[in-house]
Amino acid sequence: MADIPTNGQMLWKLEGDDRVLHLRHNDLEQWRPYEEFPQYVLPDPEGFSKGIATFLALLKKDWTATRS
Repeated sequence: MADIPTNGQMLWKLEGDDRVLHLRHNDLEQWRPYEEFPQYVLPDPEGFSKGIATFLALLKKDWTATRS
């Protein structure tokens, strides 16, 4: 995760019964599921929302969590 840009944006979206992390680098981009950014994806602990490990790592890179 060393080469990840800072100041991206994150959003949790409900997909079926699961909350799934979505990402974008700036306001001009569409939200995309975090899995479309394989360079950022970290494995999640069992039983947690899809993308929680990636979310926590990106918070440390100064990414912003946005409310839906």
